[in-house]
Amino acid sequence: MDGEKKIQLKRVFGYSWGTSFVMVKIIGAGIFVAPAGVLKYCRMNVGLSLCVWAACSLLALMDALCSAEIGITFPCSGAHYYFLLRCFGSCVSFLNLWTGLFLGAAVIASQALLLAQYSIQPFYPSCPVPGLPMRCLALAFLWVVGILSSRGVREVAWLQMASTVLKMAILGLVSVSGVVLLARGREENVASFRNAFQAEYPDASQLIQAVFQGYFAYLGGGCLTYIAGELENPRRTILKCILTALPLVTVLYLLVNVSYLAVLTPREILSSGPVAVAWTHRVLPALAWVVPFGISTSLFSSLLMNVFQSSRVAYTAGREGQLPALFTMLNRHSSPFPSVLLLVTMASIAVVSMNLIDLINYLNFAASIWTVLSMIGILKLRYQEPDLPRPYKVFLPFPLVTMAIGLCLVVIPLVKSPHMHYVYVCLFILSGLLFYVPFIYFKLKLAGFQKMTCYLQLLFNICIPDVSDEQMSEAETVKKK
Repeated sequence: MDGEKKIQLKRVFGYSWGTSFVMVKIIGAGIFVAPAGVLKYCRMNVGLSLCVWAACSLLALMDALCSAEIGITFPCSGAHYYFLLRCFGSCVSFLNLWTGLFLGAAVIASQALLLAQYSIQPFYPSCPVPGLPMRCLALAFLWVVGILSSRGVREVAWLQMASTVLKMAILGLVSVSGVVLLARGREENVASFRNAFQAEYPDASQLIQAVFQGYFAYLGGGCLTYIAGELENPRRTILKCILTALPLVTVLYLLVNVSYLAVLTPREILSSGPVAVAWTHRVLPALAWVVPFGISTSLFSSLLMNVFQSSRVAYTAGREGQLPALFTMLNRHSSPFPSVLLLVTMASIAVVSMNLIDLINYLNFAASIWTVLSMIGILKLRYQEPDLPRPYKVFLPFPLVTMAIGLCLVVIPLVKSPHMHYVYVCLFILSGLLFYVPFIYFKLKLAGFQKMTCYLQLLFNICIPDVSDEQMSEAETVKKK
């Protein structure tokens, strides 16, 4: 290691990068495929579907603002994990870490598979994509992302900014085209908007399903909580980034949906695959490759950002003693290489598994449980530590609304399709106790593990990070009672 260069996670990301990061996290494949789901559960009521998209943006904003309080109060990497540790103790935080490692790896694996499917589909225009080439390409994407993440933040920042520009350009093209078509006033373009609210209305359960479809397309607004330790002045940057990114995404999403409806009828939207692809074939057939390319780019950047943020949670868990000290170490690019390697390896195993989709569904059920617990934690900490320095306090009804959404995501699957697998999910969460009790609570040490850590440290050329004065002051603030 270079003795004159400090090895540490640096606070190098400002307002522009933070805003771009939030937008990259939110704008994934959802806007290209979710409009069909929202319209379906709204019973093809065009006006109501647009209202659902607007309402979902408000719900996502509430969720992001709740996360902002956590990141601003505890401005360190993996702040959400540290928050649970502070609120509920080491046992609950370890179970969250246990679930998060598998959930993060499963989500990363699903994104890699979807990215591989969109990338290879043009070579199989008239038949389904074969499983083996798709999985091999997904593994290749995973390890490319792992290499980029281990190279430090500079490459990640440039790729992420480029991805943001490309996403905005594609969605801007769709939006402007729709506005131009509506301005011309042709019957085939404005037909969907005439008497927009006069179609049949859905019942309550269908409306809730429509909200869930739109809500998932907005998820990711609270992502800065995971990387707060690498933001410049996080106590101002986090809130500014959220309040900039989410309104921009909302306007884009609404204009894109209007553009879809200006070109395609509600029935055509429901019968199409990715609705953006059908839109492109109708409006710009010569650029039919643009949207699949845009979806692939969105998924690649989301994959990169997920690996980037999830590795910070493992890094923080190592510093708190809930993972081996190996995961606190950084390489010469100031990247938590062991954490990145762990995530990519686990995701690679998930890619070759046979029941990945079911795994994602059930682990998302588990993620909803942790969302509810986080909202309880915000209220608990407000009551128990009212004098804790909080530069920003979220409006109290917001955690209650977010908690209600999380409870719906937990209860509705149990009511609509009760299945023993949901019991297995709870047992899986609790199975973390089999590791927590001996290794964390009783501090059991494995023979030879320290020697193996030294060998891995030499092999990967990694070391325990230095602590800068700025990081020390932040740590003192976080640990202040």
